Amino acid sequence: MKREELPPIAIFLCDESGIMAQPWAEAGVECYCVDMSHSIRRERVEGLIHYVWGDCRTWRPPEGRRIVFVAAFPPCTHVTGAGARDFVIKGGMMLRDALETFEACRTVASWSGAPYLIENPVGVLSSIPHIGKPDHYFHPSQYTGFELTDNYTKLTALWVGNGFVMPEPFEAEGLGEPDDRIHKASPGADRATIRSKTPAGFARAVFQANYRRELESA
Repeated sequence: MKREELPPIAIFLCDESGIMAQPWAEAGVECYCVDMSHSIRRERVEGLIHYVWGDCRTWRPPEGRRIVFVAAFPPCTHVTGAGARDFVIKGGMMLRDALETFEACRTVASWSGAPYLIENPVGVLSSIPHIGKPDHYFHPSQYTGFELTDNYTKLTALWVGNGFVMPEPFEAEGLGEPDDRIHKASPGADRATIRSKTPAGFARAVFQANYRRELESA
């Protein structure tokens, strides 16, 4: 069977929420959200989205499928600028873990042959020569034309490849200045989850900019 005849799938590494996968699933693409926060004993399936337990360094996609998109969200806890005051206490071992996870995501994404993005907040990654500078930056507020509730700032870096198309900003009118809710998030057990949540507007913008080349040309 030729590659273009294989059933399409999209892969989302280090993805707990499934927000980035939603538009692809709505278009009929089977999606795999891989993260160690998901149940290791029972795979959760919602529509076409599989929430699978797995480590991005060892998880393997199902065979006999055509990967059409990859997005990865390696944990930023040990490299984001927001936690810079704790870098000395954490030491190099935590930095090594963050770098290993990032590079594992990039290896998988590059190997897939599909357009991909790797997302991380602004932090130390861009200053590491082995990683390289990000290809793009964005704020969630730049895509409120897709989701009005995303009118907030959070400068986010993207490393992309395999023909990924960065969507043009699409801002809704009349919303006023974006707020800084992410920076003011109260300390607590769910603070990291709130800060790392994928903006839905950007997810839909990415889908619209990239799905045609991979699906409609097949």
